Amino acid sequence: MKAPREWHKIFFKNSFYNPASPAALENAPREARFILKQLKLKKGAALLDLCCGPGRHAVEFAGRGLAVTGCDFSAPYLAEAGQRAKNKKVRLRLVRGDMRRLKFKEEFDAAVNLFTSFGYFHKFSDDILTLKGVARALKPGGLFMIDIIHGDFVRANFRRRDWCDMGDHFHLEENSMDADGTVSAWTRIARNGGRALTRTFFTRLYNKTRLTAALHKAGLEPLKFWGGFSGVPLSVKTARLICLARKRS
Repeated sequence: MKAPREWHKIFFKNSFYNPASPAALENAPREARFILKQLKLKKGAALLDLCCGPGRHAVEFAGRGLAVTGCDFSAPYLAEAGQRAKNKKVRLRLVRGDMRRLKFKEEFDAAVNLFTSFGYFHKFSDDILTLKGVARALKPGGLFMIDIIHGDFVRANFRRRDWCDMGDHFHLEENSMDADGTVSAWTRIARNGGRALTRTFFTRLYNKTRLTAALHKAGLEPLKFWGGFSGVPLSVKTARLICLARKRS
């Protein structure tokens, strides 16, 4: 099983997948509180939400007095983020762009990349380009928090096939794994018998050691690690890998 090289260009559309599910929206305020507790930003501080998607976290950050810039490749997600900000009566600056080619320079006090919005590219060098862009976007000493799936957990709990009932449709997953990461095929099957849609994607798997090396390569120094937004310590039993890093002087 293989994923298209630029699979994200067709995957991240509301017609197939939207990360702002009811459960994700319900969790966003709690996650935002944890993130802001660690970042310790003052009101008015500049925050970059890289791969902000439909803006469920960005709106929470803006509602707490931060100057938030949301950056994402998906035009439909950005449109939804803009509408969500309007509904919540908060201000968001929204920028469409490729995370490998960030144009910001020493603009932000902090940056976040959440919900496994990293490790999508077949070339590891593209991951480093992304992290170097984050470092370049941060002011000296700026903080960066990244939240991704924990590679050690995935390897220990790998399943080749799984499915679940999503209410309006059935969700089927078929997975393969190698030393670098996973390739997954998601199939969306409508309850009303409509056409099944399948999209295939790649995720590079990171554990603490591999992420630390990548951050160092980009000029970012890891400070703390967690296994979830509850603050639980990172272990092979935790599905999330959350890291707080600082831009090196």
